[in-house]
Amino acid sequence: MKAILAALLLLSFILSGCGNLLTATASDTSVSSADYDETIQLPTDRYPETMAHIAAAIKGGASAVCTIDREGAEANRDASLQGIPTKKGFDRDEWPMAMCKEGGAGADIAYVSPKDNRGAGSWIGNQLADLKDGTRVLFLTSETTEQQAQQPDEKETVFYANCAAVKAAGAAPLHEGEPGYSYKLDRDKDGVACSS
Repeated sequence: MKAILAALLLLSFILSGCGNLLTATASDTSVSSADYDETIQLPTDRYPETMAHIAAAIKGGASAVCTIDREGAEANRDASLQGIPTKKGFDRDEWPMAMCKEGGAGADIAYVSPKDNRGAGSWIGNQLADLKDGTRVLFLTSETTEQQAQQPDEKETVFYANCAAVKAAGAAPLHEGEPGYSYKLDRDKDGVACSS
């Protein structure tokens, strides 16, 4: 049963158009650190079509935060893709993703190459695999990170894509509650990230 659920989850990521995300910054009043629990920095260079679609959708007003709701994915997908025809040689990428509470009717849909879309879906699926339903995830693109560097925040918000970035900044180890700490970076989930 778990294998079937895992396969369905992966399929939902692939078909949902897990793509490019966010142009909201921490200094933007529409997204504050109280609005999300985790952040994911998207690899825009690896999946440019999907990431460009998601960034455009967010700039257009779609949510940059995904509240994980795996149970609602099938219904959200049906609602978001209703009336959107398939196109030979393309996937229908949707943002917000079907597995997000924010997804469903009104999601932004774009046609993207299957290789790009499915690669992005697989990558995001791996990033979200250990997060529980109800977790609010802020998706960031490299464009967002650049904007954060250019716009000073009223409240300091620090994001690290991985432990190598934490160590390069001289911030390792990070303790839960400190700027930059993320559950994603804390592999053994002991409240101390990037400790090795």
